[in-house]
Amino acid sequence: MFRARRRHTPADTPAATTKSAVRLTQVTKRYGDGESAAMALDQVSLGIPAATFTAVMGPSGSGKSTFLQCAAGLDRPTSGVVQLNGQNLAELGERELTAYRRTRIGFVFQAFNLLPSLTVEQNITLPLRLAGAAADSASLDGVAAGVGLTGLLHRRPAELSGGQQQRVAIARALITRPEVVFADEPTGALDPDTAQDILHLLRQAVTDLHQTVVMVTHDPVAAQHTDRVVFLEAGRVAHRVDRPSADQVKRVMSELRRVR
Repeated sequence: MFRARRRHTPADTPAATTKSAVRLTQVTKRYGDGESAAMALDQVSLGIPAATFTAVMGPSGSGKSTFLQCAAGLDRPTSGVVQLNGQNLAELGERELTAYRRTRIGFVFQAFNLLPSLTVEQNITLPLRLAGAAADSASLDGVAAGVGLTGLLHRRPAELSGGQQQRVAIARALITRPEVVFADEPTGALDPDTAQDILHLLRQAVTDLHQTVVMVTHDPVAAQHTDRVVFLEAGRVAHRVDRPSADQVKRVMSELRRVR
């Protein structure tokens, strides 16, 4: 159970389910020009409700990674609009967008992306320090306890297991209380039991803290922890499944592969 101070958001009301934390409108992303241009996203329109856990899946080359990069403001689309809690990312300059990502967006990656020279505490609070803010001890202790890192704050990443390192990455993503947490294959480098623990933590972040989590994954077992799966194929939204089971996800993925 997370013990970090809970932010009171519109998700605390029944009407919150209609609010989109992430909204893409006619988003297209092309790489290159002319006949050699590659279409990674093709007029994608999608809303992801606040305080929900969404998985993005699809065959290799379907546009999953590009979707995450555009939705999270890591890359700009060729055309279309990306909004996070109503903020049009195209309206932000590069410096403004960098500042926005540091404090309003959380990231969890397969490779953990921890700084080896920093302690666990320093890694967790890095986004705040980069933004010129200080972490209050109550928030730090609450997030650390929530992800099971109590007593490990003074260790360095090399002294931790892979699962513990990913817990540090999740705590770092949550410390700023972001609008959205984007997770890119967060369990890909972990053994099955540890992966289940990490997925449980992401689920708790939604249930207990009312965070919005968007996870790119290839794993049907991981997807069944989410509220909804969005399937991409050839850069377009091809299918959606609410309250997914692993078997449902496997069937849809098999169908998408056959279509290819």
